Amino acid sequence: MGDRAMSDMVSLEQPADDGALSFARGFVKSDAFMTLFREGMGLVEQTATYLDGEGRAQSAALSREVSLAYATESMRLTTRLMQIASWLLVQRAVAEGELTSEQARLEKNKVRIAETVLAPDDAEFALLPEGLRVLIARSRRLQERIGRLESQMSGAMPVEAAQNPVQSQIASLQSRLGLPF
Repeated sequence: MGDRAMSDMVSLEQPADDGALSFARGFVKSDAFMTLFREGMGLVEQTATYLDGEGRAQSAALSREVSLAYATESMRLTTRLMQIASWLLVQRAVAEGELTSEQARLEKNKVRIAETVLAPDDAEFALLPEGLRVLIARSRRLQERIGRLESQMSGAMPVEAAQNPVQSQIASLQSRLGLPF
């Protein structure tokens, strides 16, 4: 067995990775993932429709300076959405058994969810058509959500355990009444 294969086996046996792998396996097969998938792919479709129609007409009416900002931000938007769509498609392939978790990890090196790029200054951003601003904002929020998920799935960020609201109420009552836990 090669060093690379051995290191992969070792990393799979570590508790943090095991939790991340369990989370990843469960999440990509969940209704929550399918909702996220539909949202992401829907945003890609809405953006394409906007940029090919209403956005094109609006950009033609912009001043030269604002037109440059529009072109820059629409390219950033489409790049961000392509990264998101690629990530979602890889995760769906894992859920459907078309890719193994290991193959997805290799693909992850090719498909990175970039960190949020700085937005143009507020004054410049305010001059962009509202439709583009809304799509940019939605894509950034989706990018941030996926970035957090990716961190949890890779084990870089611990998966927070869901709190049982009933248990927290019982603990609160026990504390107030001075009862033992």
